[in-house]
Amino acid sequence: MGRGVLEIAAGSLASALTAQQAGADRVELCEALESGGTTPSSATLSLARERLRIPLFVLVRPRAGDFLYSAQDVEVMLRDIEYCVRLGCDGVVVGALDADGQVDQPLCRQLVSAAGTLPVTFHRAFDAVRDPATALEQVIEAGFTRVLTSGGCTTAVEGAGHIAARVRQAAGRIIVMPGAGITADNVATLAAATGAHEFHASAKAPRASAMRFRAPPLEGLSPDWTETDAGRVHALRAALDARVPA
Repeated sequence: MGRGVLEIAAGSLASALTAQQAGADRVELCEALESGGTTPSSATLSLARERLRIPLFVLVRPRAGDFLYSAQDVEVMLRDIEYCVRLGCDGVVVGALDADGQVDQPLCRQLVSAAGTLPVTFHRAFDAVRDPATALEQVIEAGFTRVLTSGGCTTAVEGAGHIAARVRQAAGRIIVMPGAGITADNVATLAAATGAHEFHASAKAPRASAMRFRAPPLEGLSPDWTETDAGRVHALRAALDARVPA
């Protein structure tokens, strides 16, 4: 059994650098993690590219909400992918569905083509499809390298049986990567239950503001936030490395 791959969803430059320092194998850079993640700013992306020495994948998602995209959304996505390619990123993360819950294959092929030689991950839009078995074949046909999924459940642990089914179905044609709710306490069990070898986690923890003055609480103006936590990444890395070979 090889060393498990740990990908950290980093919602900021600070989180990306923490993930690298703490032993992550790859970063998926995004922002607005609380909304499922959207495309990071060009400044965040360019600074991450300058400072990361581990592979940098970039979430290309123009907005929160569903995965049914307008022509304007598609323009933005293609321009963002073009920027990622030009900047020398190592991969992109995208996904699109049609109104009936099927993978939007024409658009997905267009997005994969725009990425050129970069590997492309199909993100958790996969967990919103009508039929996961059919969707996996569509994702493979569109040229994706991996698919991120919680097995259609709130957490990957809850969806372990569904993830295992997709791993078996994939039969090495695509990487099936569990994500959602993965911690040091469950990653080894999840690996054994699913047969997966790559794992996606945010490993985030609350950060308290250093502001001494606190204005009255208003919606959208909380002074606190979350960031990738070095201790949690270390613990995940250690848990993956400590697995007993079969």
